[in-house]
Amino acid sequence: QEGQPIYLAVKGVVFDVTSGKEFYGKGAPYNALVGKDSTRGVAKMSLDPADLTHDITGLTEEELKSLDDIFNNVYKAKYPIVGYTSRRILNEDGSPNLDFKPEDQPHFSIKDEF
Repeated sequence: QEGQPIYLAVKGVVFDVTSGKEFYGKGAPYNALVGKDSTRGVAKMSLDPADLTHDITGLTEEELKSLDDIFNNVYKAKYPIVGYTSRRILNEDGSPNLDFKPEDQPHFSIKDEF
């Protein structure tokens, strides 16, 4: 909706990508990534609806490296972290971190509206 923040998640970390509205807003090229954990799509550089998921099963080493590069050099470098998905946080090896603790994750500032 117009005037609302634009969120997307990668590797279980939720980013506010509102400042990139020209890329992620309604009708924009990467709008399919928003509102969900699109880790697989980011890793594969795919907007195929089947890839717009948190599931990284079967990704190649090259795709996993690409995912890490994009996560660190694009999302973490450019966009504020606003939260984490409850469903999945990834360990270094890509497996779910069942002992997830927010205090152990990259920090974010809680905005007044939350």
